[in-house]
Amino acid sequence: MKNTVATFRKAKEDGKKLSMLTAYDYSTASLLDAAGINGILVGDSLGNVILGYEDTISVTMEDMIHHGAAVARGAKNALVVVDMPFMSYQGSVYDALKNAGRLMKEGRANAVKLEGGVEVVPQIEAIVQAGIPVMGHLGLTPQSINAFGGYKVQGKDEAAAQKLLDDAKAIAEAGVFAIVLECVPSALAKKVTEAVPVPTIGIGAGADCDGQILVYQDMLGMFSDFTPKFVKRYANIGEAMKAAFKGYIDEVGEGAFPTAEHGYGISNEVIQKLY
Repeated sequence: MKNTVATFRKAKEDGKKLSMLTAYDYSTASLLDAAGINGILVGDSLGNVILGYEDTISVTMEDMIHHGAAVARGAKNALVVVDMPFMSYQGSVYDALKNAGRLMKEGRANAVKLEGGVEVVPQIEAIVQAGIPVMGHLGLTPQSINAFGGYKVQGKDEAAAQKLLDDAKAIAEAGVFAIVLECVPSALAKKVTEAVPVPTIGIGAGADCDGQILVYQDMLGMFSDFTPKFVKRYANIGEAMKAAFKGYIDEVGEGAFPTAEHGYGISNEVIQKLY
């Protein structure tokens, strides 16, 4: 069954946990979809794990459209959410609406995601009113990493915790269909989850969220520049890939690959007529 914003809301009502992972290409999206994932986020984390940037700030609309469309072609049943990159929505409601529309039309998204609380309510309202589903993102919002002074847990003191709770209520009222909570104390994430009518999707926010999301390279051991505390490694695909690459390199160097079984034949008669 196709996952939609309606099935996400129904999952919260029924107490069913939602699973999400990132993807940035057709092949990975196809595998995730076949495994039965509820949602795929084409995250601006592609700046780190695909494009090699130190942060997400440099990711462009063109990057998100390109990768979003590739994922959408591979996802038949998963809900495809595409991130709005840095400065594609913060400047004005007009910019937000125009760029969200591009992600839907050109990037083939089912929904868009943007970071922020009360300050982006006008943008959320305008995008939702245009018929575009919006996922919110609170807590550690990577596009604000320079303001935070690094990758730190958010909402630990009373004022910060109250703001996060207020922001969650505000963007839920503005019309988001779900909220990502990143690097938020578990007890606070639980309180937020109970306070809003839409599903919360946790990443480093404890087990009481309505769903979970991870960057797939992290959970498969394919990205080793930095591994957050909240990541559980489900397989060490990175090491398996390196071993396979080395085996290939060695066999090519030794002349062990390719063998006759990997080649194509031609009659000796044809070869003998060549000059």
